[in-house]
Amino acid sequence: MATAQPYAPEVLDLIRANVGPIPDDFDLPLPPMNLSVEEEREVRKQELAAAFRVFGKLGFSEGVAGHITARDPEFPDTFWVNPFGMSFSQIKVSDLIRVDHEGNLLHGRRPVNRAAFCIHAEVHKARPDAVAAAHAHSLHGKAFSALGTPLAPLTQDACAFYEDQGIYSDYRGVVNDSEEGRRIGEALGSAKAVILQNHGLLTVGHSVAAAAWWFITMERSCQAQMLAMAAGSPIEIDHDTATLVRKQIGGPIAGWFQFRPLWDQITASSPDLFD
Repeated sequence: MATAQPYAPEVLDLIRANVGPIPDDFDLPLPPMNLSVEEEREVRKQELAAAFRVFGKLGFSEGVAGHITARDPEFPDTFWVNPFGMSFSQIKVSDLIRVDHEGNLLHGRRPVNRAAFCIHAEVHKARPDAVAAAHAHSLHGKAFSALGTPLAPLTQDACAFYEDQGIYSDYRGVVNDSEEGRRIGEALGSAKAVILQNHGLLTVGHSVAAAAWWFITMERSCQAQMLAMAAGSPIEIDHDTATLVRKQIGGPIAGWFQFRPLWDQITASSPDLFD
């Protein structure tokens, strides 16, 4: 099992920024460390099932579109993903399938969405640091993607993506070949998110929880920007402040921690996701 772990400096900075002075005996949930391969795989699969349930609850599903992937810790050229055609709101750990970068089914009995492995295999290849990638046809992400512009630093939450997002502007229909997935990976670059023009959003993270959170907060930030644009002429946060805020709320630990309340809610209301 996970062993005791010290609080890293970035964790302490995050806590101080949000709660002020820290008592000597404070306790907060943190990503588990020093796990065996088997334990790490289980953590990733549990977070993956929980993320799907949260996406379902937030209305991010659109028919059979959308996928979240988690790189396998033992076989990093393979990933766990949702089975094709299964509702986000019903996915359990036992339903998850594992495929390689060619789409070959290695674990499970249901097929994979072709677009899932065409996009995610190339994203995982391009970003070996990314444990997970999330993409769904959420309403406001789709609408915002049609503008062909980056998310602006209009709000504190949007600053998490300031100068940390790409745009893929070469939409060619449903992704069904690895070459387009490769170009999406190039557009993502080293960022945590890419806007797929006329398509939607894709985010990556150092954990499944972080990738899911970046998608959720980017979707909401897209909604906020469109509301502000409809109401008038939005005022952007200046460069220095936006950069500072990105450092405060846009790191891997912050992404994992921000997802934690949603994890607590969905695991309490849907304990069957662990089946």
